[in-house]
Formats: sequence, C-alpha cells, structure tokens
Amino acid sequence: MTMEERLIGTISRGVRAPIIREGDDLAKIVVDSVIDAAASSRYGFEIQDKDIVAVTEAVVARAQGNYASIDNIAADVKEKFGDEAVGVIFPILSRNRFAICLKGIARGVKKVVLMLSYPSDEVGNHLIDEDELDAKGVNPWADVLSEEKYRELFGYKKHTFTGVDYIEYYKDVIKEQGAEVEVVLANDCRTILKYTDNVICCDIHTRARSKRRLLAAGAKKVCCLDDIMTASIDGSGYNENYGLLGSNKATEETVKLFPRDCQPFVDRVHQMMMERTGKHVEVMIYGDGAFKDPVGKIWELADPVVSPAYTEGLEGQPNELKLKYLADNDFADLSGEELKKAISERIRTKDDNLVGDMASQGTTPRRLTDLIGSLCDLTSGSGDKGTPIIFIQGYFDNYTK
Repeated sequence: MTMEERLIGTISRGVRAPIIREGDDLAKIVVDSVIDAAASSRYGFEIQDKDIVAVTEAVVARAQGNYASIDNIAADVKEKFGDEAVGVIFPILSRNRFAICLKGIARGVKKVVLMLSYPSDEVGNHLIDEDELDAKGVNPWADVLSEEKYRELFGYKKHTFTGVDYIEYYKDVIKEQGAEVEVVLANDCRTILKYTDNVICCDIHTRARSKRRLLAAGAKKVCCLDDIMTASIDGSGYNENYGLLGSNKATEETVKLFPRDCQPFVDRVHQMMMERTGKHVEVMIYGDGAFKDPVGKIWELADPVVSPAYTEGLEGQPNELKLKYLADNDFADLSGEELKKAISERIRTKDDNLVGDMASQGTTPRRLTDLIGSLCDLTSGSGDKGTPIIFIQGYFDNYTK
C-alpha cells in the first residue's frame, strides 16, 4: 500500500445551517454554509470536483414561502366540484402528510365518501395485519368493506407507531369541517363509482393509473392531488407540477407545498460554488428517500419524486461491476496484490453500458438521484439534527481511485 492510496470511500456529511425563513437567499446560505464547514478547523475538508451538495426540499419551500391554507384548498376544490358529493380515495394514513389536505377538501364540499385501501395504504401504513385478513377469510382484492363490516371483523385498531385509529381520526376531520362522511374500504379504484362519480385520487405513485381507470369506467370528474393548488388562490403558494403532492403540515391551518422553480435554484448553487471554489460541484434538491423499513413495513417515499431538480451530472444510473463476482469467478485463482491489480484493470476498462453483463449482476439498477437522495434523507433525518444541507464526497469513485 502506497502513502497516496485512499482508504476511505464515500463520505456523507450533514451541514448545519441557520433556521431558514421566507425570503432568505437560500442559495447564498447553502454555499456559505458548505464553504464555512470546509474551512472549519475541527471538521474541515477540501472541496473537490464531482462532490455533491444536496438541499432538503423543506427549506427550499420555506424560503419561497410556498404555503397554502385550508381555505385556499377548500376554494380550489369547491371551484372544481361545486356542491357534489366527492369520493376521496386511497389517501395515505398520515397526520403530517394528509390530514390538513383533508380538512381543506372537506371544507370545500358537502359530502366526502372516504375510500381507504386495505390492509395498508400505498406507503405501508397498516390498518389491518395481513394475518388477520387470512384468519377472517377476507380477500382484499375482491371484498368491499363498509365501515360497519370492518368494525365487525376487526374492531378498533390503532396504528402501531402513532396510536391513532385513522378511520375515526379522518372521519372527525371531515365532520369538523361541516361535511357529511361515509367510509368504505376497497382496493379497486372503480368501487367509488357506486357512491359518486366525482373523485379525488389521493394516491401518489399510482395516481395516473387510478385516474385513467376511473375515467374509462364513466367517472364524471376526476382530479388527483397534483391537480389541486396548481395555481395561486388569493395570493397563496402553489405548485404547478405537483399541486398538493409532497405537502407537509405546517400549522393546524396550513400546509407547506413541495417547492417550485427548483432547477434555477440548483443551477444557481452550482454556479456560485464554481465561482467561489473553482470546483465543479453537483447540486440537487431531495425530499423523501426511496427505501422501506423492514420492521414497520413503511415505504419512505411519500413525496412524488425523490429529487425535483438536480444538475446534469446526477442524471442516469450507476454503471458498476460487482467486486465479489470478479473475485469469485473471473479471478478466482488470484490473490493479494495480483488480484487487486487484475480487478483494478477490469474496472478501468469496463464498458460504458454493463446491462446484461454477469459481472454487474446484483448492482442496484436505480437512478442516481434516488440513491443519493436516500443517502441524504438518512443523513439529515427528519427530526432535530439541524442539517438541511448534505455534502457528499467520493460518491463517484471506485476501487481504482
């Protein structure tokens, strides 16, 4: 081993920043925070080409003041549906993600037919344990359960993590806004048409399919969450691409929407880093990571995308060889320095596209932004770490670097 050989690969650092407020020059704050961290006498590091600066979507939206109130949401829903009964289908079970949106929807209509998927919502929050379904002989792909039938079979269930009975909670939210409510549990989106032909699809990643199937089945009016709050209502925030998708509870009366104008922001941070450091640093905005908890069975991704904007160097997928495959197969007869040299040479001369190559099997066929965004989300956490900026080094290195 030479003195110059690197013994550390990828490093992900959470970078502390001031509390961001509406109107702050976030790009300058991000660049200043990273450069100050790099110059720190205790934690300092050298900024290099192909390092990555990632900024959480929450502070981008906050700096933009991209908020909407319950009244704003209600006005938009009322404009779209009038006084009709509206089916609200497949929402996720979340006080943070959906409850305030539901308040706004309910305030804007006369009646809500709330149709929940079961045994869990789209991202894995469970109403019912799968084993209980089997024990009761319920087929979730075919059986439609009224609220009364659900209670008869399964009683009152509280969510493992939150301690909330989401059926009761969502019913109360709707009634408190002055709307009637009926609850149904089903997994075929078209079931809602037995109750109303006006529908808001609240699913995230399956919304386009739900909308297509409903319209094909004769629905009169179908909106998804990304059709609501796509323009300013009485001076509110908005998101022309995602509407209410990706929103979070801000207060009991407001939601923070997913940020807009994201590409100009990342391009500006990239340019400022180049001007201040002379280095080509990649930049992205990240939200939820794309990973699943094996115990709670919750899929983290409740945002419409992991990254709404990024510089072009983060486009694409990894193109990697599996070191253990090479060691166990192609170079099984080598060891020590000879093995290292053989693998290093194979990596240096690998094809630009390894699709179908056995030596790449088991590598992750996912977009770079999904992988890096997941790393960022895990690094920053969702609580009180106070690191809305993530600085990553060595992500694009391999064994030969």
